[in-house]
Amino acid sequence: QVQLVESGGGLVQPGESLRLSCAASGYTYNNSCMGWFRQAPGKEREGVATIDNDGSTSYTDSVKGRFTVTRDNNKKALYLQMDRLTPGDSAMYYCAVRLNSGCPTLAKDFAFWGQGTQVTVS
Repeated sequence: QVQLVESGGGLVQPGESLRLSCAASGYTYNNSCMGWFRQAPGKEREGVATIDNDGSTSYTDSVKGRFTVTRDNNKKALYLQMDRLTPGDSAMYYCAVRLNSGCPTLAKDFAFWGQGTQVTVS
């Protein structure tokens, strides 16, 4: 079965950096679209960044130039390097995978989710 485990969240000050990791198992990792999503209290879950199996990426506008999504197919891992963090980035961050074709950016299009890791910028 598909398992996704996030790590790397924490409390940082504005302007600092964090690197989130997601360990994946239970499916054919190389043939998947993966994404990072976040959800702040009282808000809908939003897409932060996605990366397809060919390495093509997509970012939400608010993180462009600050966040970088990468994947390591050998380690079956997904990463999110977050630089110049702001309080607006505070949220629970989730790793997700889509096994169907295409690499969309909406949460509804991803079937499998991790438990999340909290990022607080204050």
